Amino acid sequence: MTELLRDIRYGVRVLLKSPRFTLMASLTLALGIGANAAVFSLVNGVLLSPLPYHHPDRLVSVEATYPVGGFVAMRNEIRTMDVGAYSDGHELNLTGSGEAVRLTGARVTAELFSILGVSPIAGRLFRPGEDAAGNSSYVLISYALWEQRFGRATTIVGRIIQLDGIPREVVGVMPPGFQLGTSTAQLWVPVNADARNVSAYWAGDFMPIIGRLRPGVTLQQAHDESQAFQARVRTMFPWKMPDSWNADVNVISLHRATVGDVRGRMILLLGAVGLILLIACANVANLTLARATTRHQEIAIRSALGAGIGRISRQLLTESVLLATVGGAAGVASSTYVLTFLKATLPSHTPRLAEVQVDLTTLLFAFAVTVLTGLLFGLAPAWQAARTASSDSLRSGGRVSTTGSRRLRSSLVVAEVALAVLLVSAAGLLVRSFWKLAGASPGFRGEQLITARITPNDSFCADGQRCVTFYNQVLESIQQSPSITGAALVNTPPLGGRVAKRSFDVEGFTVPSGEPAPLFWMNTVTPDYFQVMGIPVLGGRGIAESDRTGGPLVAAVSAATARRYWPGENPLGKRLRIVNTADWFTVVGVVDDVRAFNLQQNEPAWIGGTVYAPYSARVTMENDRIPVAMTLVVWTQSEPSTVEATIRRVVSGLNANVPVGEISTMGARKLAAAATPASIATLFAVFAALALVLGIVGIYGVLSYLVSKRTHEIGVRLALGADRTHVLWLMLREGLKLSAVGIGVGIAGAIVASRLLANELYGISPLDPITYITVALGMSVATVLACWIPTRRATRVDPLVTLKQS
Repeated sequence: MTELLRDIRYGVRVLLKSPRFTLMASLTLALGIGANAAVFSLVNGVLLSPLPYHHPDRLVSVEATYPVGGFVAMRNEIRTMDVGAYSDGHELNLTGSGEAVRLTGARVTAELFSILGVSPIAGRLFRPGEDAAGNSSYVLISYALWEQRFGRATTIVGRIIQLDGIPREVVGVMPPGFQLGTSTAQLWVPVNADARNVSAYWAGDFMPIIGRLRPGVTLQQAHDESQAFQARVRTMFPWKMPDSWNADVNVISLHRATVGDVRGRMILLLGAVGLILLIACANVANLTLARATTRHQEIAIRSALGAGIGRISRQLLTESVLLATVGGAAGVASSTYVLTFLKATLPSHTPRLAEVQVDLTTLLFAFAVTVLTGLLFGLAPAWQAARTASSDSLRSGGRVSTTGSRRLRSSLVVAEVALAVLLVSAAGLLVRSFWKLAGASPGFRGEQLITARITPNDSFCADGQRCVTFYNQVLESIQQSPSITGAALVNTPPLGGRVAKRSFDVEGFTVPSGEPAPLFWMNTVTPDYFQVMGIPVLGGRGIAESDRTGGPLVAAVSAATARRYWPGENPLGKRLRIVNTADWFTVVGVVDDVRAFNLQQNEPAWIGGTVYAPYSARVTMENDRIPVAMTLVVWTQSEPSTVEATIRRVVSGLNANVPVGEISTMGARKLAAAATPASIATLFAVFAALALVLGIVGIYGVLSYLVSKRTHEIGVRLALGADRTHVLWLMLREGLKLSAVGIGVGIAGAIVASRLLANELYGISPLDPITYITVALGMSVATVLACWIPTRRATRVDPLVTLKQS
């Protein structure tokens, strides 16, 4: 301990004597350690920390979905676990408490919150049986809703509030920050398990299942019982279910199910900042090696006085760890700001993002990384010192061969360049992918379109004609505004995050044996929808006003749907109908494909086609009612705020209990749809820029050192008549060799590692030649500049001055 304290004191004095070296090395390490600490906070908060529930290790997710009837059967029959379920994404109107507002909610089974082991901060949870028919008029509200809408009133528990025109008793308030998976629910209501309503009981929401393993039960036992139950529940349905339904049912930990979609991206980010830290270590190792050449005589004296190689190496490693500690402290101090940037850049729907913070685990990780970093970059000067710690060095006055040191520094430069090229190549692939995605045509007009979602109560639209009349009045009033060029209504606008589906029989199409009728994405639209949205009609016509008022049912289909079901035929005049109904829709038009689901897909994989039907009382959805919530699409040259005020005034004037929400431009929807690839591309671009700067600095530092050691040689060459251009190329060639090797190794490594990015790319191959050629050329130019500056400066020295100083 005495020797360690002595080494620390001496190390502090040495670092203080070289403030420029200490500052530069510390800042380099601060970049690497700070970035790693911030990303580790992210990974720890999202992937590693246990879920904020009671004994989360016993919570599981059944990778299958069941309707209410299927869940009730599971609850009664399963013995390995207690089960609960929820249906996310439901919306309810809150009225009678100020301005009407649309809230996001979830329907849950009565036992779900008890299974999770959470407790409300006020009131109680749902009790067993409160999800049964006629006994489910209760609601749990989030802390944020309680605070924003009810002013944190202490009398909220027991209050009756109107949700979609139904009185519900508030039984409790959930704690701040409570979130169920990736849900953004503001309130939770019990499911209504009514077996008399066959359609809702067996064909309503198909819900994911959450379970808590009972004492002594293993994950495998729960998995085996779930598979056995799946074989039984298929026979309980009042109709034949497809053979593929839940065929691969599985039971996994709830933690894995919650973060599974982002695990790959988190690991990619951690790997990226790990490369930055390695580059920083190589950079600082090069600096310390260059600085160590001035300490050869000091080390030789220590050796002559009896210090062994181990003692000298320990002193140098202590200095390295001290230097890393300074950089680590600065990195930890900056990690909070880096983490704030990361959280602002990543999509808001990233699971558990709100829970992420720099905590004790992060500090311990940063401490471990700091010590490891100090040892890592300290090994190079310690190894070099061991080679020079001899009496020969003392007798030579400290002038020793630097061949080994030079080779080591050159190897470190090659490693820096290779790692930088690897990271820049990954960033290049992601940026090019995002560029293609952002530039891809979504199939509709992206500018001058404003959307607003209008959501009456379900009870209001129980009378279909009353609902249609209301929307007709809204549309007529909006169209009369002089600032609006056109307006239309649709139940599910593109990139809106919702899919309205119906099973269809297609005339002339035979459903494969064992498979159900294909599901179609069913859009109900008003006339002028295609014109307002800028969706081209490729054949036939669009929807006309006469199609809504009587006569045969008509529809338009997407081009992909026409090709799929009537290949090589004229789709106009073909017919299709909703399963178990009598009326056929006649196809009167074919419209261009639209990126409706996301920017990568027109439809989700489980959807078999897209149909557009006229919005009328005759066209119903899964609940055998016409669509209740409709989105108004406005084509305008006016400011969004002006249009928003007009829409709110019109709707409020017709019915004050109808909320208007989700007002945005289609351009904003497109940006939101690209949020995930944009965030990953942005973060990798930032990391790549850091790696590039560190790599260039490393090359510049080594070349500067090599040139300074050859200044006398340069002076002699110039005095003997050597051409300055020839001498410049002689010096430059050294750096170009190192950079060429580094670029070659980096490109080869990037090609091998590019497979890890395959799932994040759109429109380009992981082996995209344009990216690798661009990166190689760009890195070559950068390294040429880094080499040219010190060599150019050296060739401008005065030969006489150089010779006099030798």
